Amino acid sequence: MTHLATSQPADHRGPVTGAERALAPDLIRGGMLLLIGLANSANFAFAGQPGLNGSPHGLERILNFLKITLVDARAYPVFAVMFGYGLVQLARRQRNSGTTAGGVRSILLKRNAWLVAFGLAHAALLYFGDFLGAYGIVGIICTLLLLNRGDRFHKIILWIWGAQVVYVVVAAGLAVLAIVNSSGPAHVMTNSPNPSLAAGSYGASLVERLHEYPLHTATVLGVSVIVWLGIWAARRQLLENPRENRTLLTRVAVVCMGITVLGGLPQALIAAGWLHVDSAALDAVNFLHNISGQFGGPGYIALFALLVGKLTAERRPDQLGLPLTAISALGQRSMTGYLFQSVSWMVLLAPFTLNLGDRLGNTAFTAAGVAVAVWTISVIGAYQMKKHAYRGPAETLLRRLTY
Repeated sequence: MTHLATSQPADHRGPVTGAERALAPDLIRGGMLLLIGLANSANFAFAGQPGLNGSPHGLERILNFLKITLVDARAYPVFAVMFGYGLVQLARRQRNSGTTAGGVRSILLKRNAWLVAFGLAHAALLYFGDFLGAYGIVGIICTLLLLNRGDRFHKIILWIWGAQVVYVVVAAGLAVLAIVNSSGPAHVMTNSPNPSLAAGSYGASLVERLHEYPLHTATVLGVSVIVWLGIWAARRQLLENPRENRTLLTRVAVVCMGITVLGGLPQALIAAGWLHVDSAALDAVNFLHNISGQFGGPGYIALFALLVGKLTAERRPDQLGLPLTAISALGQRSMTGYLFQSVSWMVLLAPFTLNLGDRLGNTAFTAAGVAVAVWTISVIGAYQMKKHAYRGPAETLLRRLTY
């Protein structure tokens, strides 16, 4: 008697292999970790946000200008978009390998639940401004409510972002009016203090972080709208095929980077000490800066995708040269790189450790220098891990817990 073997869907497949990875997402994550480092190291050094000297002099004016225009509230949306993109990529690979719908959902829910746990540990031990936990919560919501919807439903997010463009334009108009009508005493930008970053001992900082983390996480759950845009982009595979989507990516880069740079310009001028306004105008400008920053997410990603499209048109992905290969390797290990940064800030900048910001004199330039040095070390380390086919400690642990 002949027995016919029937193919049954697998409960799930393992993690992504190196051959399955697209270059653009990894290069984006690796490169943008530098901007994340510039933002977070400054927060540590100044024990508050946005992490700058409110009375700058000389080159510090330029540093403040560039930081406000290109970094603050503009770097983290990149990772929110990429998080949504990664959710779809993971689900697609699982489905294409024959994983059942229930298996895909189970993997995503389990992975995001562990991200919440990682975020809590990160926030308690190292830095209250954690995003892993928030992404985990958003990932659970997206898995349950968004991933299995059709293309027509996902077009809603384009209308939402269109409405947000109008909202930014209105906010810009109000900010300009506030600047023109500014008549009171001039106000300089100050840092909103974070007690955990100013604590005199590790134990005291841990207690403060446990108080600060829940509120911080609650305030950043609004990244759901940004994550949803990443889901829409991944469904169209924009980053896997940047050359085929060059026209769309160019439009996104021009519009979104234009909004995020122009929206940050008034506050950047104030931070540099080149524009003086009263408190009401400062509040209006700060609001414009924050809401325009989310457009930095799709804007930066589109720029990186266009770069990848140009590079891969001239050579194969494995012929990009050492610097880009190493940055891409960091992108493949972005969670390890992100956590390594927090360890570095704690060791180098905290008041109860080396406290380099105070010891070396110029806090702003020290923070920026430390950020560049730590990012460079992480790029080198990631490249060495790639050479030895090692995923990275954080990624390895998350994969073991998930799969």
